[in-house]
Amino acid sequence: MYRTVFKRVFDILFSSIGLIILSPLTIVVFILMFIENNGKPFYTQERPGKDNKVFLLLKFKTMNDKKDPNGKLLPDRLRITRLGSIVRKTSLDEIPQLINVIKGEMSLIGPRPLRTFYLPYYTEEEKKRHDVRPGITGLAQISGRNFLNWEQRFEYDLEYVSNLSPMLDLTIAYKTLLKVIKSSDIAEDPNEFVESFDIYRQRQIDNA
Repeated sequence: MYRTVFKRVFDILFSSIGLIILSPLTIVVFILMFIENNGKPFYTQERPGKDNKVFLLLKFKTMNDKKDPNGKLLPDRLRITRLGSIVRKTSLDEIPQLINVIKGEMSLIGPRPLRTFYLPYYTEEEKKRHDVRPGITGLAQISGRNFLNWEQRFEYDLEYVSNLSPMLDLTIAYKTLLKVIKSSDIAEDPNEFVESFDIYRQRQIDNA
């Protein structure tokens, strides 16, 4: 009952309350990012949701669009703006995802939605992470976040899917709050610690 009904009710309720409470701060960040990014305060990207249904993830834009001489975007660490770095470290860039939650594309808590081009590389077991709505935070995020390897991330994701409960969600929410306050386990450029999953999995396939 919690998985199918009450979790969604709580998502809508607490996301709505969160948007109202955070509205003054959100407006300030919006204005600053609007100025910083030449009128483009938001960043959107296609991500797979529940049952692999693709949606547009919404975040505050923390990186510029600078490219190398070949027209390829520079690495994240070279594109993160000074203000964007602060917004990331305080997790303020995640606030717009409350809109994704209200729309039913995400949940407050669940496996983080990854890139769409990762989809062909999941094992049958790993695909189960898409049996629930993706979350703004999740079990992997309170257990190491970007500093976990891919196997560890998916183990936590699948553990969450198998053991989803009100108590588990409350525990994750509480521990997430502590991490936000401490600004812990936040990597400005996640690729510095873990390579892209498609590259990682393809190498495994090639070496098999």
